[in-house]
Amino acid sequence: MSNSTRCAACKSLRRRCSKDCVLAPYFPPTNPQRFACVHKIFGASNTTKMLEQLPLHLRAVAADCMSFEASSRVEDPVNGSVRIISQLQEQIIEAQSELVKTKGEIAFHNAQQQQMQQLQMIHAIAQEGKDQPSWLSSSQQDPFPNVNQQLLEDYNYSNTFCGF
Repeated sequence: MSNSTRCAACKSLRRRCSKDCVLAPYFPPTNPQRFACVHKIFGASNTTKMLEQLPLHLRAVAADCMSFEASSRVEDPVNGSVRIISQLQEQIIEAQSELVKTKGEIAFHNAQQQQMQQLQMIHAIAQEGKDQPSWLSSSQQDPFPNVNQQLLEDYNYSNTFCGF
């Protein structure tokens, strides 16, 4: 590169920017702060060595990662990007917990709905029993008097609390 369009790294280091400058594609002159953070945390020599060891197609991602880690480290010298990672993990745990709670509520409401439908069927059966013709004998009207009586009591009990 010519002297007038030196990359941010070469400008910061006050050196000429050669055509084969490893840092030029990843630290453009329009964003000098990006290299300043990376230089402060990793140093120019280490940054150059790390990028040179990587294949070309991975260098941009590596430069982005170094830039992110360096800016995180400048912002929070003790924790760096670990603070952000921890916050994201906490958010994931909270979301998973909320999901479990919501699934439980859905299951509860589905069970409650199923119980309501069963009670409505019992109510319909009880109404049918009242509409039986009077000519049927008592043994024909209710072949299971204890069971039907218990169902009717359960129905009346649920009416008290469920509002049927």
